[in-house]
Amino acid sequence: MANSEKPFVLAVAGPTASGKTALGAALAAEYGGEVISADSMQIYKGMDIASAKPTVGEMQGVPHHLIDFLDREVSFSAADYVKLARERIDDVLGRERLPVIVGGTGLYIDSLLENIRFSEGGSDESYRRELYDFAEKMGNEALHSRLAAIDPKAAEGIHPNNLVRVVRAMEVYHVTGRTFSELKAESRLEETPYDSLIIGLDFADRQVLYSRINRRVDEMVKAGLVEEAHALWQERGMRTAANAIGYKELIPYFENEMSLDDCIDKIKQETRRYAKRQLTWFRKNKRIKWIIIGEFDKKTEIFEKSKKCIANYRNV
Repeated sequence: MANSEKPFVLAVAGPTASGKTALGAALAAEYGGEVISADSMQIYKGMDIASAKPTVGEMQGVPHHLIDFLDREVSFSAADYVKLARERIDDVLGRERLPVIVGGTGLYIDSLLENIRFSEGGSDESYRRELYDFAEKMGNEALHSRLAAIDPKAAEGIHPNNLVRVVRAMEVYHVTGRTFSELKAESRLEETPYDSLIIGLDFADRQVLYSRINRRVDEMVKAGLVEEAHALWQERGMRTAANAIGYKELIPYFENEMSLDDCIDKIKQETRRYAKRQLTWFRKNKRIKWIIIGEFDKKTEIFEKSKKCIANYRNV
């Protein structure tokens, strides 16, 4: 049931290729809202195709915030996201419009809507450089395994290729002696300022989602993914943000170590694994109202189901 004493915020969450971008924009257009992205890779400039930034057409005339505003080599934490997202929410509410949070980064959505306050725990630049060097020599999976050994909960919600978050979680433990997960659990110090409804998208048949992922990767390749990744690789832009899925997997092709087809297959595989991780994260949130998508469900049907979900929540 809605809490009328707090400002209402709508969120649309789900795995990659689930259709949340289109649904979020459509709901924002329907209810006089604006979209605030909750995607940890769409924030970066120059990373358009692999991060699936919405095109002008996909935005459906709806203003979108927190997309394409940060240089690739700038570190960006969940705490940074919450700060900026709250500013955007206040701005949207101040203009009597509906904030619609849309994305697949569960940590961002949870931190924002559950009022999680992270204790940053200081920093150690020398140790941070050591971790990046280790990942460069031994691989992202090897560093991720080290994180899993000390903080399995954090590792479960962070993709191995997201070096920024893997390194930060390990740095927090190194500096404080306490895991990132422990600090997160203790950070819910105040009640959330928002009355929020989270609509989650999932699939009755997981293979339908995987097929959509495979098709989208093929579409990304046609749209210029390889050329975009090659430009980043040439300028040595792979160290932090460009470790996103769709870029790193192409490095063996650029270095003449693997065929392009094999690298594209690797992108599809890693994206499917990432979608599984996203769903594992979101399923822990008991507040999410799930819409289960069938193989032949149309966008209009999903849109109408979402409207009913909102109406039931708002007692309209």
